[in-house]
Order: sequence, then structure tokens, then C-alpha cells
Amino acid sequence: MIPKETVDRILDAARIVDVVGDFVSLKRRGANFTACCPFHNEKTPSFYVSPAKGIYKCFGCGKSGTAVGFIMEHENLTYVEALRFLARKYNIEIVEKEESAEEIAQRQRSESLHLVSEFAAGFFRDCLKTGEGRAVGYAYFKSRKLEDASIEKFGLGWAPSGRHVLADAAKEAGYKDEFLLDTGLCVKRDDGSLLDRFYDRVMFPIHSVSGRVIAFGGRTLRTDKTVAKYVNSPETEIYVKSRSLYGIYFAKNEISRQDRCYLVEGYLDVISMHQIGITNVVASSGTSLTVEQIRLIRKFTSNITIIYDGDSAGIHAALRGIGLVLKEGMNVKVVLLPDGDDPDSYSHKHTLPEVQDFIRSHEQDFISFKTDILMGQAGDDPLKKADLINDIADTIALIPDAVKRSVYVEACSGKFNIESQLLFDRIHHTRTDMLLSERKQQENRQRKEQESQEAYDMPVSSEEAGAALPPDSRTSGMKEDGITLTDPFLAPCEKELLGFVLEHGDRLLEFDRDSEFYQEDGQQTTVAEFIDSALAADEAEFSNAVYKKVYDEYFTMYDEGLPQDRIQNRLLNSMDRETAMVAADILVEKYMITVENYRNSLTSIGTQLVIFVPKAVLAYQVKRIEKKLKSLSAELAGAEDDPDMQTRILNEIALWNKAKVMINNKLGR
Repeated sequence: MIPKETVDRILDAARIVDVVGDFVSLKRRGANFTACCPFHNEKTPSFYVSPAKGIYKCFGCGKSGTAVGFIMEHENLTYVEALRFLARKYNIEIVEKEESAEEIAQRQRSESLHLVSEFAAGFFRDCLKTGEGRAVGYAYFKSRKLEDASIEKFGLGWAPSGRHVLADAAKEAGYKDEFLLDTGLCVKRDDGSLLDRFYDRVMFPIHSVSGRVIAFGGRTLRTDKTVAKYVNSPETEIYVKSRSLYGIYFAKNEISRQDRCYLVEGYLDVISMHQIGITNVVASSGTSLTVEQIRLIRKFTSNITIIYDGDSAGIHAALRGIGLVLKEGMNVKVVLLPDGDDPDSYSHKHTLPEVQDFIRSHEQDFISFKTDILMGQAGDDPLKKADLINDIADTIALIPDAVKRSVYVEACSGKFNIESQLLFDRIHHTRTDMLLSERKQQENRQRKEQESQEAYDMPVSSEEAGAALPPDSRTSGMKEDGITLTDPFLAPCEKELLGFVLEHGDRLLEFDRDSEFYQEDGQQTTVAEFIDSALAADEAEFSNAVYKKVYDEYFTMYDEGLPQDRIQNRLLNSMDRETAMVAADILVEKYMITVENYRNSLTSIGTQLVIFVPKAVLAYQVKRIEKKLKSLSAELAGAEDDPDMQTRILNEIALWNKAKVMINNKLGR
């Protein structure tokens, strides 16, 4: 079996646009991409790819899924074979082995670490509303011109001045010392008691791509030089600095839509730019830019604009980042702000149009940027000028695409009035050295892989083999969009209810006081809980096995406390092909509103859910009654020779019809 951590690495690396783009020609349309479907003949494109959601969907033939699902469908591979295919594409080593009890425990432990981190995030947010929090932390945020909406959006908080306030609150809530220590939220004293790592600081939670809190940064407001300005979470099992970007969860959709990511340095740089309306921005806080961070951005766009301070540190960081970005096959531009300004301060001094105009007018490609920066150091010295040209040529050599290299060579040749062949020769020499070095590394990896395979050569697990079977071999019934339906009559209603659960299951339903669903104690219920309670009250279960399977899997994870987007991701990447197809079919938006004014005029999602979720439940009840009436009619036709049975059936039909009329009246039918 492929270990879970390896599967996660493959899924994280697999960029849907890259994977699908290897087989079809994609064209951008807004935040998405379109193409003619590779699974059926068509002249008008109905095949959509959503980079933000990581899924594809054809509205012609109905096929849908994630990058893994696409490879399974297109290449006719099993789930495990598709994972291996993607692992080869992204140079990820696979060492297969049986999942041990320890590994199962490790998965559970990882979830516990997430839950403790999310508890701490809520604790810090609540502390910001206390007397101390408002007087110190909130006052600081307001002094930095942060609006309440921004404070709420990014979950900013306050760590109280007491040394064990968080530890006491967490233990009272039932969290173990082990997880408080292993998340880095607490440290242990010599006597075994716990102290808070973060105290008397404003707090910045760090989120994963899926929106889960994985770490924190805390800033002191003291002027005492002996106190560290920032204290950050240590690296843990759920937080690796080099693979995390501050703000990526809030920026990923806009990065995909704009097809560009702005990269800044600090927490406040991100928040302030989001606040003025530039939301496709992230920061590499706490670490220099890394290859893993660039690959994370590449899942959403191939274009990065680095916006750093105009001081020497900012220039040095930009120069280092250029090579890393280019080597990953991405396009990079650089914007240096006026000396003395950072994105935070600059965004507060200027309006949104002014900031956008400045970025557009000051963006430079790496040749112009390096020339402007280094030419001043070279002056009229011909040797230093030659070093500059060689430096730029070596940077061009990092670009994987030969056509792009050629274009940059011509640009550099024209800028320095030097023969392009000289540059090509230099680039060829540099790339040869690079390839030799990479080949040695590859040989070392292959040798280690072979040794590992000999040590851990295990067969594919029976569960994986079963998941790879085609749907027809597991169940029978009518197929719709590749999904087997065992009860087509109830399928539309069950799909609608499942859609509400998968898309909005964690949203609260805020019923008015005059609603029959309003609870007198004022407690609110989520969409998922409302639907599940309604079905349980009727002792009803989904008739279509595939919908019931997805529904049950959802609630297993929901009861474990997993956030909505995490549940969605697990369902989309399920080993069970039908589960993944159902999830993708429901979660892909068929129609996308692009006119902003029209979008803003629509009724809010919350209002729509209050109206339509109860109606969907009632409509399902009507359909189930109609199915029962059909069954009773068939029984009646077969009871011609039994007057007593006919009377019983007719009475039962009358009762069911009465119930149907009552529900239709509620629906306004």
C-alpha cells in the first residue's frame, strides 16, 4: 500500500491544469479553463477545469473528478496506478508498505494536533475582545489601520499576559498536555507544569491551503530590546515553514482568477493589501522563499510578481527569489517600492487604483531588474559588466522551456549589444553542468529507491484493488453521468439534498422567529444537521447506494470535527471512483456569474438556504410518498379477489394522499 503521507504529497503536487494540459489544449476563461472534452466527440467546448477547486467537469458527457480521477479515466488506470503515474510526473519517490497500527495512530494524532491549533485560534480571538485584549491588542491593530472586517477575516487575536492562561483553558476543555506541547503552543517547566509559548502578544494564525490553522506568529508590543519582536510556532508534524505561505487560503481563488500571485514578506503586508482590494497576495513569513512555497503557488498560477521593500535586504531577497521561480518554470516580475515603504505602509498611503498603477508601471522582468541593480555596481568597469552579463545568462539557463530561454537571450543580446551566440554558449555550458549534477542526484535517488523497494516490496492492498474495480462490478442500475443509480425515481431529490450537505453542510440556518423551524431556545442548526435530523425523524435513508455511501462518509468526517473544505477534499480524492465522481459532479459550478453587479444583487446564500433546504426536504418527502403510492397501486391491482385487502390498501392510499396534500400545501403547490 502507498503510505498516506506519500499519497498526500502526490495529491498536493498534482496541479489539475498541468495534468489535464498534458492531454488537451486548455484555454483560460475567467478563473477556469475550457477545452473540447477528451472523453467524447464535440465541436463546442463543454469541458471545464477549475484550478482553485482542483477538479474537472464535462457538461456534455458528465465525466468529472480530480487530477487522479482524470488519469484513471483517460489512461484507463486503477487508483494506485494513477498515483504512480503522477508520482513519476512530479518526481515523487514511492515506497509501498502495509499501514501499521502505529501509522493509523499517527493519522489520528495529526488530526488531534489540528484540533488543538484550532482551539487555540478561537481562544486568541476571544481574548482580543476582553478588557486587556481591547486595550492593548485591538488598539494596536487599529493603530496599524486594520479594519474590524480584516481582523475577523484573518482571525487575529491576543495572547493574554498570564503565563499559563491558554494551557489552563485547553486542559479544562479536555485537550491533552501532549498535544499542547507538540503543537508548540506550550512549553514544559522543570516541575512538569505547562507554560504558554505565546503571551502578551498580538497573534497571527497561519492557515493551510484548506483553511485549517496549523501555526501562529506572535508579535510583542513592548519596546524592550531584550524581548524578541516575533515568536513563531516551531515546526511540527502539521506545520513545515518551507511549505507554508501566509494568506494562501484567502488568496488562492483570486490568484487563479487573476492568473497572478503577488508575493510579499510580512503578515501586515498581506492583510493591508487584502484590505484595499488586492487579494491575490501571500507572504513567505518566517523563512526565505523556498522551492516548496513556489510549487504551492504554481498550483494556482504560473505568474509571480515579487513586491519587496526597496532597501538592500529587499533587493537581496528579490534577487534570490528570481532564480528559484524561474527554475520551476514560472514567470517572474519584480516591483521594488520606494525606499522606506513596504506593502503595508504603501497601501495605507494610496488608493487601490494608485497602488495598481504603481505595480503595473514598475513591474520589471528579471533582466531589467538585475541590470538596473547590478549595473550601478559595475559602473564603467568592463570586467564587472562581463560578470553581470554572465550572471544574467546563468539565470536564463535556469528556465526549463527552450523557447522562453531563446526569447530572453534575444532581449539580453539587444540590451547589452552582444552576440546572442555567446549567450547561448554560456547557457549551454551552465545547463550541461546543471544536468550532470541533477543526473548524479537522480542516480542516488534511484539507488535508494531500489534499496527501499527490496526492503519494502509489498503487494497492493485488497482495499485498493477493490476500489479500482469498475462500478458495474460492484452494483447494478441505471447510469447517469457515469454514476450508477439504483433508484432513478428518487435520485434527483437525493442528489439535491446531498448537494446542500456537501456544499453548505457547516453553514448555520438562521430561521426567523415566525418560522416553524425556529427553536425556542434560540439554538441554531447547521444545514447538515437539519437534513440529517429530518431524515432520521422520517426513519428515511437514501435509496441510491452511491448517494448514501457519500452521505455516510460525509457524516463520519463531520462527526470527527473535520472542517467542510477538508471533507470536500477527501471526498474528491476518494479511492472509490464513484464517490469521487459524485463529489465532483456536485461541487463543480456549471454556471459562473461574471458580472459583479449582478452577483451583488443576488439574495445572500444564507437567505437562500433558509428557504430552499426545508423545501428540498419536503420535496423528498413528497417523492417518497409518490413512490409508496405507486407500490400500493400495484398491490391493489393484484388484490382483485380479496375485498378485505382492497379495503385496507384503499384506506392506506387515502392516508398517504392526505399526507401528500399537506406537504404540497407547505410547498405552495
